[in-house]
Amino acid sequence: MNTFRFTIKIVAIAIFTFALASMAQAQATRTWVSGVGDDANPCSRTAPCKTFAGAISKTATAGEINVLDPGGFGGVTITKSITISSEGFEAGVLVSGTNAIIINGTTDSVVILRGLDIEGLGTGLIGIKILTAKAVLVENCTVHGFRGTGGTNGRGISDERTQVSPIPMLFITNCEIRDNVSGVAASGVTSSLDRVVIESSRIHRNNSFGVFGSAGAVISVSRSNISGNLSDGVHVEGSAQAIIVSSVLTNNQGIAANNVSGTLSLADTTIINNITGVGGTITSFGNNNVRNNAGGNTLPAPVGQQ
Repeated sequence: MNTFRFTIKIVAIAIFTFALASMAQAQATRTWVSGVGDDANPCSRTAPCKTFAGAISKTATAGEINVLDPGGFGGVTITKSITISSEGFEAGVLVSGTNAIIINGTTDSVVILRGLDIEGLGTGLIGIKILTAKAVLVENCTVHGFRGTGGTNGRGISDERTQVSPIPMLFITNCEIRDNVSGVAASGVTSSLDRVVIESSRIHRNNSFGVFGSAGAVISVSRSNISGNLSDGVHVEGSAQAIIVSSVLTNNQGIAANNVSGTLSLADTTIINNITGVGGTITSFGNNNVRNNAGGNTLPAPVGQQ
């Protein structure tokens, strides 16, 4: 009888120990990173991790990684719904010769990136590379220094999704995207409607296009400044569509708003002091100011409002 009781106690202790270990390894809904953290930690508020890569494996799907204090938190590959957020602290993602953030989740993933300073040091490939996700929201971020060459490299934000359903969406809000080869590029397949919404952002000083859309991309730009890019400010080709509303395109060293073969519409937008103002077939909704460009200062008669 004593032997039986002893065996039961051993089994109970083993089960309890296993349960504690499992709880310790369970993914948390909210995790934390710190400039003085350690990836061996559980990423809790009092024992934060050091990097985003270290924290993401300990964060549950649809959970949130928060920045506790200033630091450089490294590149990361995201394979699930998650939020990475820094409110009021320097949250650096510094890479050289590689991609900074790769988003390759499921077709239903929702990824939010907030308050990050993403830097490629002049050799980085892509700042934010989107391969698969339903929705990606980039808020209050700076993306700069991605000038790696070859293929689609050198883009600040590169939306390369080819999924058809659900329709993929990218929201860029209050961001600065500068000093890359190109700023924002969306290049889904023709059958896909890759929707990109850029609002209250600054896209400038890129070595090529500011905003580029091809294939099935549908891009809207509002209340934004696209300036000082060494090629076209906004460029659409293939079956891509773009509408620019209440924005400024200035000092671009190519065509400020260029429609090669897609659809490009303007409303309440200022296009001034570019090499060329507009190119290709443009639809104007009126109230645009196109002047003082070396060429391309003429818009068609405005489409009447309803």
